[in-house]
This record gives sequence, structure tokens and C-alpha cells, in this order.
Amino acid sequence: MNMRNLIIYMSISVSVLMFAATDAYAQVDKKDVRRGNRDFKKENYREAEIDYRKALVKDSLSLAANYNLASTLYREGDYAQAQQTLERVKEVAPVTEYAADYYFNLGDAALQQKDYQKAVESFAECLLRNPGDLQAKENFIYAKKMLQDQQQKQQNQNDQNQNDQNDQDQNQNDGQNDQNQNDQKDQQDDQKDDQQDNQNDDQNQNDQNNDRQDQNGEQDKQQGEQPKISPQAAQQMLQAIQAKEKETQDKVNRQKAEALKSRQKEKNW
Repeated sequence: MNMRNLIIYMSISVSVLMFAATDAYAQVDKKDVRRGNRDFKKENYREAEIDYRKALVKDSLSLAANYNLASTLYREGDYAQAQQTLERVKEVAPVTEYAADYYFNLGDAALQQKDYQKAVESFAECLLRNPGDLQAKENFIYAKKMLQDQQQKQQNQNDQNQNDQNDQDQNQNDGQNDQNQNDQKDQQDDQKDDQQDNQNDDQNQNDQNNDRQDQNGEQDKQQGEQPKISPQAAQQMLQAIQAKEKETQDKVNRQKAEALKSRQKEKNW
């Protein structure tokens, strides 16, 4: 991994191909880049960064200034800025003699940020230009392995998320089914309770009707039944009636005899 320290400055011929700069600006650009190179060798990275940025103010597409600034930022631990700085000359660097080293450093910056896809692509470009670069091969293999692991981990996470979502959906469905079953059971229980209440009401009504019928029947029975008389009392009542009839008959006979006697007297007189 280790970014390569190729402190460079562009030649006049290369600079003409890459950007249109005046001779005055080119001289100033070289001066700032050289000052930055001296600070970089002394590991005065902050001062080197300032020098390279001064060069970029005058020429933002300077390959030497961008490449060396990226190396400086890498030493300072600002890997994102190092990669961004290298990206500024992505149209220029690949056609120069520094192309292999450019892609190596670009892959190294991406690797530090765990951008394994970018790292694999960059180290592959480096090896295309310099197949014998053993360090680039090692970095390529490492980045590819990490990319595969990252993709597998992401796939596992996606599968887990999908499973979790499926479980959540199933739980919601089960919960809804349970709720529906509970609601249905409650409804059935309510219907049973209503039926039982209706049956109880009907039974109460029947009981009331039966009570009224029993009361009416008792009254009818009381009204329809004659007092029961013992045989002896009945015999006495019969004898009394017969005696009364005989007395009445005797009275009638006496009255008839008296009347007849009167008529006979009247007749005889």
C-alpha cells in the first residue's frame, strides 16, 4: 500500500500538451513546486502543502503540483483530499510517463478509504502499464479480496434485512389474523350471549305464561269443583228432604180433607 514519493515537476514539452501556460507562469510554477519538494523531503508536510497549493493557484492543472500535493495530503492522513487532488488530473496523468505511479497512488488513496472497487480498478490500470510491479500486484489481490468480502457482507446484510422484513410482514399478518380470529371469536361469543339471553327471556316468558295458566286453572278448578259431601251426610240430607216432602204431602192431604168436609157439610146442610 504505501503511496509512492515521486516528487516531480513537468517538463516544458509535457506542460504544453496538458495546458496552455505562459513561460512566466511556468517558471513560477516550477519554483513553487521545487520549494514544495524541498519541504517534503524534510518531512515539513504543512509547508510543502502550502507551496504546492501556491503553484496550483497559478496553474490548477499542473501535474507536478497535483501529484505532489496528493502525496503530501496522504502523509498528513487526509486520504479523501489526496484522492480528490489526483482526480483533478485524471485526463492528463494517464498519458504521461508517470501513469503507472499515478494509478498506484490513486488506488492506495482509495484503499485507505475502503473504496475497494476504486482501488481494484486503479491497481489494475497500474499493472497494465507496469506488469512487473509486485507491490501493485499485492495491493490488487488484497483490494480484490476485501471487495469480495465487502460485497458478500452487503449481500448477507441485504438478505438479513429481507428476512427481517419478511418476518415483520409475517408477524404483522399473524397479528392481524390473530386479531381477526379474536374479533370473530368475540363476535361469536356475543352472538351466543345474545342467543342465551333470548332463550332466557323466552323461558322467563314461558314460565310467566305457565304461572298465569296455573293460576287461571286453579281459579277455574276452584270455581268448577263442588263441595264434596260424605255418604252419611248425603243420606241424612236425603232423609230430611223426604221427610219434608212427606210433611208437605200430609199438609196438602189435610187441606184437601178439610175442603171436602166443608163441601159435604154444605151439601148436607
